[in-house]
Amino acid sequence: MLHLPNSPKGKLSSFSFLKLRFLSLFSLMCFGLQAQNSKIPKPEDVIGFEVGSDFHLATYEQSIEYFKKLDAASDLVEMRETGKTSEGRTWYYVLISSKENLAKIDHYKEISQKLAHPKGLSKEEAQKLAEEGKAIVDLSGGLHASEAAGAQHIITLAYQIISEADTKKFKPILDDVILVLWPSLNPDGQDIIANWYMSNVGTPYETARTPWLYQKYVGHDNNRDAYMLNMLESRVVGRTWREWEPNVIHVHHQSSPFPTRIWLPPFAEPIAPQTPPIVSREVNMIGMAMAQELETEGLPGAVHMGKGFDAWYPGYIDYLPAMQNIPSFWTETALYRYATPYFYTIRDFPKSRRDLRVESLYNSPWKGGWWRLSNAMQYMQTASIAVLDYSAKYKETLLFNKYQAAITTIEKYKNEAPYAYIIPQKQRDPVRPVELLKRLAFNGVEIAQLDQPMAYSGVTYPKGTWVIPMDQEFAEMARQVLDVQVYPDLRESPDGPLEQPYDAAGWTLPFQMEVNVVTGMVPLSDNFRAALKPVEGTPLETTDDETEDLNKIDFAPGVGFDTDATAAGIKPLPGTLKGGGSTLWLDPAENNIFRVLAEATKSSGKSVIYDAKTKKYGVQGASTTKKQQWVRDYAINGVQGSGSGSSKVKARIGVYRPWTASMDMGWTRWLLDNFGFDYASLRDIDFRSGNLKDRFDVIVLGSEWPGSIENGIEPGSAPAEYTGGLGELGSRNLNSFVEEGGTLISLNRSSEYAIKALHLPVANVVDKVSRAKFFTGGSIVQVNTNPSHPVMAGMMEKANVFVYNSPVFATTDGFEGEVLAKYQEQGSPLMSGYLVGESYLNGKAAALDVKHGKGHVLLFGFQPQWRGQPMGTYRTLFNALLYGNEMPNMKREVLESWESVPVTQEASETGKK
Repeated sequence: MLHLPNSPKGKLSSFSFLKLRFLSLFSLMCFGLQAQNSKIPKPEDVIGFEVGSDFHLATYEQSIEYFKKLDAASDLVEMRETGKTSEGRTWYYVLISSKENLAKIDHYKEISQKLAHPKGLSKEEAQKLAEEGKAIVDLSGGLHASEAAGAQHIITLAYQIISEADTKKFKPILDDVILVLWPSLNPDGQDIIANWYMSNVGTPYETARTPWLYQKYVGHDNNRDAYMLNMLESRVVGRTWREWEPNVIHVHHQSSPFPTRIWLPPFAEPIAPQTPPIVSREVNMIGMAMAQELETEGLPGAVHMGKGFDAWYPGYIDYLPAMQNIPSFWTETALYRYATPYFYTIRDFPKSRRDLRVESLYNSPWKGGWWRLSNAMQYMQTASIAVLDYSAKYKETLLFNKYQAAITTIEKYKNEAPYAYIIPQKQRDPVRPVELLKRLAFNGVEIAQLDQPMAYSGVTYPKGTWVIPMDQEFAEMARQVLDVQVYPDLRESPDGPLEQPYDAAGWTLPFQMEVNVVTGMVPLSDNFRAALKPVEGTPLETTDDETEDLNKIDFAPGVGFDTDATAAGIKPLPGTLKGGGSTLWLDPAENNIFRVLAEATKSSGKSVIYDAKTKKYGVQGASTTKKQQWVRDYAINGVQGSGSGSSKVKARIGVYRPWTASMDMGWTRWLLDNFGFDYASLRDIDFRSGNLKDRFDVIVLGSEWPGSIENGIEPGSAPAEYTGGLGELGSRNLNSFVEEGGTLISLNRSSEYAIKALHLPVANVVDKVSRAKFFTGGSIVQVNTNPSHPVMAGMMEKANVFVYNSPVFATTDGFEGEVLAKYQEQGSPLMSGYLVGESYLNGKAAALDVKHGKGHVLLFGFQPQWRGQPMGTYRTLFNALLYGNEMPNMKREVLESWESVPVTQEASETGKK
């Protein structure tokens, strides 16, 4: 309690009293502020070193320890648990805002939800909510964990905001912004990278790449999974964003085009065509605001647009939200390696940059010098603060524009096609549309079902048919993944250099997933709309424990997508069990039957057979109760009957896991794990050790460049146990494995390795063709499939496959085997994306079964499991995995038209150019 002294007269004048009281209270406030600031923990006092210092990286655990202490010390911070990672780490984000805002956090979240989903909300109501609400800004780094500065700068950013909370810079931000700050968007990866780097500091391997992925399965592709949501981390982030519906999402990366220091939006051309214009404009504004702040702080080298970072592909976790009406973007700050500094001179620059020419979108060229982790963090921190400052200054605009983008989209599709997407329940694989729709629902798309048969555009659709009405706020997101992509030809002339996509050019999900989706091109009638009932189920309690699959129909483990009420209500037609007999016959057109086969092949008392005439698999030895359980759990359609089949099915599987940290093999492992296949991981030393046939029937090579498989990590650049590749000895032993009767599966680019290493009578006719003449750019093409070969069992006669830097095969003298899939004789096979040089495909093979000694080499010129998306070709990989041991030698019809695709003289001459 403050005691005031008496005046000589025993009493203070009222003016003097008020003045003294004000000064005393002010002194108390200052003292309280100093006391508060003094108790704000400094990162170095908790972590043990200055974050950003050379040769030091904080782990995720160290970061979380700091944020817990910051939370305890400040009433401006609230730490929240949001889920688990693939490796079981507890995942947090941190709320930072004023004490008053945090006290009303649910109220502001509710405002955000109303503006994001504005049906029934008037413009005047939206304006009032925008005035009352706060800008919710989601900020993160570390998604790509080897880009180390992102997660490190989050620590120092939080400290700066809290320690300078009452300054002119940060008080308005805390008053008008609710910051959702992720200590790391990839906790597992942060620990993997930090621990690897710190263990090598001071050794010759200080800057060596990690010999394993920085995420359990997919590494860098964790930023390519936004609409498919195959990874647990993608679902956790998506779930969190649907909870908050942020007004801005900013994800930091580190890959600025050298020698620029930071790349900022606007994006390069082209951008996703379904991006709402008002969202694109907002992103561009924020990009320029960041650049201006960097110049103000004397940080040169910011650049925009360029040729690299387009926003065409919507699978980026930091761009898909743009189709959900959120200004969402990434930035790319310069990186050397981890926390090791490097000094650049002008001689290190590309010749085109050595003149330091000022450009309209590169106003202050960087001149070289030292580049440290702390420099990268400074650029990131400045950009982050600029985003927060912009959001505080224009928070009403940000909030209202979210409403405006949603309303504009709703009105757009009331008046133009597509008016709806219609998805029948009855499909070749009844579970496949469920896999598609659950993902859309989890991403916020509204889905309805007909409650009675209804006619539309001359077709009567039965009760239960799913419908996605397009007059909804997230319609652009649905359209972006359901429509056909036509990548623009941006060449200045037909013979000019290709403007190639930064990532995939085409991804149309109905094509990849083999789902019949009807595009509604005429308005929905009132009667049709009246028959639509929103899909809603009972959501499961949120848990990220993946050890128990709580809904086996989709193959996402744990709760999968069913924490969302709409996703939980999307169910396939029930499976059926018909006929009588001891053998359960299953059609490989249905993906879930392979989960049954995987279980049966490793269960005692059960066996699996294949019938070459019906092209179906049979399970023997299962009880009726077990069969009924499979049908119920997996919604499969089985027929009980008799028959011994053409061959027993049993294969010991090995998958090659190179020390080059293969994402494609990561996706392969993810697929096998989720379908329950047993397999062993093979390292380089296993191939060099030999005796492969004693251990395995089938070996899988993921899509890797031939030199990477043979040579691996260069000796001397990493610890010796991780270097060397298969080498000549490993290649010889792999050749012996096949000659002795093994089956080798070579996916996509690794087919070129198999052709050369095993001296196969096969040519890749596009091997030497320039990109100006032939380019596919990550696209979907159509092939014809061999109707009699077991690897193609269950495939449609004309099937869509995903190609990405893929080989194109022709057979040469001495070829024995079969063509598995081939391209049409004339015209373009392109279904979605970008293709230059269709003539190189015409009449050639997309996949081959090459007989080699007593064994077989299955060459895939496409990616059947690319990022987990092409569910329509999963079965080709599963069939191939089972095509070992007895299966290749069973008696079956071989069609003459599928015996070879010889190299033509024209193709042979073209390939030499």
